[in-house]
Amino acid sequence: MVKKKQEDEIPEWVTDEIQNAKFKKPEELKKSGYILEFYYEDNKIDVQLYDPVEDGRHIVTMDVPKKVKIDDLLKGEVYEFVFDQLKAPLSKKVTEFLSKEKEIEMEAIYQFELKSLELLDVGSSDSQDEDMDE
Repeated sequence: MVKKKQEDEIPEWVTDEIQNAKFKKPEELKKSGYILEFYYEDNKIDVQLYDPVEDGRHIVTMDVPKKVKIDDLLKGEVYEFVFDQLKAPLSKKVTEFLSKEKEIEMEAIYQFELKSLELLDVGSSDSQDEDMDE
């Protein structure tokens, strides 16, 4: 039986480029936000950032280093995240294919690697200090 090619399939040359993307030197970023979800099996977290990353997203998935215990992290609490943003630009050919054939606007692949994070004490002691000054 001949396998019929489906319309929604992505050609092998596109998949190859995406899977073998070459990441440039990481850029260290420091942004605040909060944790949305934990992925224990993959050692990753989904994070909602107050300020967007380079491609405009506010929600990113970060790789968590082994030294950080996911069990010690809190969902919904405000953290300051220090992380590396790695970018792998895609070729014009792949970018045009994704745009025209799949209606996906994507010029690069991004990867985010958490380096450290600090729980911020938002609103509690800071707002009390301001009240006392009045």
